[in-house]
Amino acid sequence: MASKTSKANDGPGEPVDMAAFGRDLVRRRAAAGDPEPPRNSGKRRTPSKRALLKAIEEAGGRW
Repeated sequence: MASKTSKANDGPGEPVDMAAFGRDLVRRRAAAGDPEPPRNSGKRRTPSKRALLKAIEEAGGRW
């Protein structure tokens, strides 16, 4: 079943001007009080991701 809002000729749309996008992002963040997004708690990490982060830490890196 097709989406009620999509049209048959919906495509990827117009290219995004990254400079304009960046300016708009800065403006919107400032308007929102420049919030600091929460970090990922890491409670649902896979064993392979945990092993990778441990190896990075042991090598002296900090992710």
